[in-house]
Amino acid sequence: MNKYFAYIIFFIYTCLFVPFTLCHAQNAQKKQFTVVIDAGHGGNDPGAIGRRGREKNINLNVALKVGRLIENNCPDTRVVYTRTKDVFVPLHRRAEIANNVQANLFISIHTNSLASKNSSIHGTETYTLGLHRTEENLEVAKKENSVILIEDDYKERYAGFNPNSSESYIIFEFLQDKNMSQSVHFAKLVQKHFKSDALRVDRGVHQAGFLVLRETSMPSVLIELGYINNQTEENFMLSERGASKLAASIYKAFLSYKEGSTVTHTTNTETTTTEKKPVTPQTQSKNAPVFKIQILTSSKILQKNSKEFKGLDAVDYYKENGIYKYTYGESTDYNRILQLKRSKVDKKFKDAFIISFKNGKKININQAIKEFKQNR
Repeated sequence: MNKYFAYIIFFIYTCLFVPFTLCHAQNAQKKQFTVVIDAGHGGNDPGAIGRRGREKNINLNVALKVGRLIENNCPDTRVVYTRTKDVFVPLHRRAEIANNVQANLFISIHTNSLASKNSSIHGTETYTLGLHRTEENLEVAKKENSVILIEDDYKERYAGFNPNSSESYIIFEFLQDKNMSQSVHFAKLVQKHFKSDALRVDRGVHQAGFLVLRETSMPSVLIELGYINNQTEENFMLSERGASKLAASIYKAFLSYKEGSTVTHTTNTETTTTEKKPVTPQTQSKNAPVFKIQILTSSKILQKNSKEFKGLDAVDYYKENGIYKYTYGESTDYNRILQLKRSKVDKKFKDAFIISFKNGKKININQAIKEFKQNR
């Protein structure tokens, strides 16, 4: 009798629970793309304050709307939030969340403001990691980075970085985003949809030194939804209609980006496989890092005399993730490459940055600079 009931129980389990388990596992396998949505500020950090609203609330409202749109329409995508309520999350923790889940894309949502009383400025901006090119970009970075000052251990945690000191931002000359091309691509899509769908003024895609983007190991952007010190724009962002339009624009940009991307997971170390042209042997040790200046990328091979090089000769290239990336200059002396970049390249390519190779493989620029200093 007991054996008979045992068979019945096994049969019921097999019919009811096993299909559910298999379905759940299959759904998990289908979720190949992971996006982390970061609502800036929160808790005891209100962010920018307007006449009627606070940045932290605007950011969270739009972030949750973006997440719900993705969750409801993209079954193959996993959405992870850095916060879903009014709590404070340190900048470094936001990046850790993205790295721990091996995200494919990191979207940090913020609201802009001006220290000056100029309330006429309005529009959206999207930033990627890099060295600021204007004082205005620097001020935006200072504003967003100043949140670390309320963290108890910020001096140790951020290695003495002072968000209000212009000198501190020189580190972003060395910390260029290895995912820059993908980050810029997504940023342009965001701005495109803000302009066409939400009818926002397009203030462009920029680079600046944001700590929240510095530690992420995937394509990452920081979005400024609008200026809270502009009364019209504040009202738009606080309204249900405005917040929904902004969220829908980010969602549409996400769809376009995801459809055109190859799903890969990156880590904190350089693991990307690259196809590289043979280079001239260096006069120093073959194990020494080789520094180059990356000037542009292309989906196809460019001719040696291409006008895209703006008169630079002896341009080299390597291939990474199907993209041809063009470089200028080559030396095991980092200071020589840095000087070449400032004297000859920056005027022609304002977004150029230094990369490094070792034994024919691309390596992290910070690791290469450290080795260079140790071997001097």
